[in-house]
Amino acid sequence: MLRDIWSSSELSAEQLGITEIKLSFLRENGILKPGIHWKSSPLGQKKPWKPNALYNVKMCRKIINKFDFEEYFNIAA
Repeated sequence: MLRDIWSSSELSAEQLGITEIKLSFLRENGILKPGIHWKSSPLGQKKPWKPNALYNVKMCRKIINKFDFEEYFNIAA
């Protein structure tokens, strides 16, 4: 059985242990990359200029762990 790798922002934030606001911040500031970490929801959108995002939790976790590690040790990227 093929499992869908994309999750809603609410579920993804919960699984990652962060807030939806932080998740959006990471996406909007280019830390999470489109097509790798997130994609626009294919479901009907009433506001096409602000589509809902779906996240790949496994890929997001990798970058968030790296981001937190660098922030903790104050390492420049």
